[in-house]
Amino acid sequence: MPELPEVETTCRGIAPHITGQRVSRVIVRNPHLRWLVTKRLEKELTGQTIHSVTRRAKYLLLNTDTGTAILHLGMSGSLKIITATEPPGKHDHVDIVFGRSSLRLTDPRRFGSVHWTRRPVMQHRLIRPLGCEPLSEEFNGDYLYLRSRQRRVAVKQFIMNSHLVAGIGNIYASEALYMAGIHPKRAAGKISRNKYRLLAEVIKEVLNDAIGQGGTTLRDFVNGEGKPGYFRQHLNVYGKAGEPCISCRVPIREIRQGQRSSFYCPKCQK
Repeated sequence: MPELPEVETTCRGIAPHITGQRVSRVIVRNPHLRWLVTKRLEKELTGQTIHSVTRRAKYLLLNTDTGTAILHLGMSGSLKIITATEPPGKHDHVDIVFGRSSLRLTDPRRFGSVHWTRRPVMQHRLIRPLGCEPLSEEFNGDYLYLRSRQRRVAVKQFIMNSHLVAGIGNIYASEALYMAGIHPKRAAGKISRNKYRLLAEVIKEVLNDAIGQGGTTLRDFVNGEGKPGYFRQHLNVYGKAGEPCISCRVPIREIRQGQRSSFYCPKCQK
């Protein structure tokens, strides 16, 4: 699944190509994505100029004077800039056309979504409940510490709660906990303020590193230029069960938490 760095990479990749451009046409070949693509999208987005492309958590926001198109890449979606004459493939569901070029949504599993809102986008039902951005100044160790008090939930699930922190996915949660030396099953309310300060720092570090590298190379992910991301080669624990820890050489372990795989070092993480 594309996570926050992949979405940020895509945002930065497509923004220079569509910012300031007028939408000449919207083509919806298959509206049956995670949610049905509204029929209003084609009518209301056509003719609008994209004045900015931003990200909120894992949502991409195409902002115009009259409203905002909200895009989510789901499990396997990708966006890329193509020529407007490039024929669509089987999984190319939506094109936003800008004269000679198009922004194309490809989504083999169809868990992505495209929405349109005329209201302030931060009031949209999908955006409004989201917690603070992990790359913002608001997100720090004190924020995590104060919200973790009396919580028995495992720390990995705590930091992946989108109502508290918006967009920390499974891969980067495992990586950050390893770098902070925190066991993924440790109760969130049992972690000290200093440990949370370290965890907040390394969350920002691992996300920024991934963004700089272009995102994680998952099987289905490509960035805004249609190229794969390149962060996977730098992962320390995720997907490395049985391999020696880079610090202590003890084999990395894998457990299941909330139907997701967690990877950790039993010696380095307490």
